[in-house]
Amino acid sequence: MNSKTETIARSVQVGLIGSGIGKSRTPAMHVHEGRMNGLDYRYDLIDLTELGVGVEALGRLIDKAESDGFVGLNITHPCKQAAIQFVDELSQDGATLGAINTITFANGRRIGHNTDWWGFAEGFRRGLPDAPLSTVALIGAGGAGIAVAHALATMGTRFLHIFDLSASHVAALIEQLEGKHPDCTFVAGTDIATALLDADGLAHATPTGTAAHPGVPLDVALLEPRHWVAEIVYFPLETQLLKEATLRGCRVVNGGGMAVYQAVRAFELFTGIAANAERMTRHFGTLGEADDM
Repeated sequence: MNSKTETIARSVQVGLIGSGIGKSRTPAMHVHEGRMNGLDYRYDLIDLTELGVGVEALGRLIDKAESDGFVGLNITHPCKQAAIQFVDELSQDGATLGAINTITFANGRRIGHNTDWWGFAEGFRRGLPDAPLSTVALIGAGGAGIAVAHALATMGTRFLHIFDLSASHVAALIEQLEGKHPDCTFVAGTDIATALLDADGLAHATPTGTAAHPGVPLDVALLEPRHWVAEIVYFPLETQLLKEATLRGCRVVNGGGMAVYQAVRAFELFTGIAANAERMTRHFGTLGEADDM
């Protein structure tokens, strides 16, 4: 009989549900951090596009993951809002945002969380720790935009001017958040040039600047050296907006922080283990091109 005690790694199985997620960096970040913590960590992609189904299949896919022994799921576009109906309980942030990107399965209950907003906030704090936040212009009022708006209001923004091609998206964002943040005034933006005269910085939360949607979301001549610019796009890490802002003397923070820190928090929710954020950041930097989560 072998006298040596064999250590059996704790198994953790999670997955990501969304459309067109084949290039996501999230699985690699989770698996690497799991292995660094001695876990047998498996992360499956459940791609609606590959399966040939739409959001209507979400409930069935969540059921299957739970019955297969998953400890949780990440949820991305286009399922973040629809997923709410398939959980038993929402975290405070999930309820505030009306969208979730993480579901945990435990003791027969499903809890929906949103780690996107914290990912943006933590990436911003680390990238621009002393940046003024009193007045901010935000471009983008979709799912990412509402997470960024919540993050900014939580961090201390008092006046948030929101711009989007869809007036209804802006109105929905304001309705969703204004009651949750009484110390922040949310304004439906009409003239970004005027807003930037008073703003400390600009947050960008649309796909503009990705490889699939190149370009910049505004006239960069409106940016002044006193402005900071924060981006959510992380492929490429240096978008055209950030290049132009840097040339104009602005301090910038790229979208890598949001990508990494949403995964840091989700890893902790799945495993109960504090992730090594610096290690995950370094590993993120070694990965190839990616989309979304």
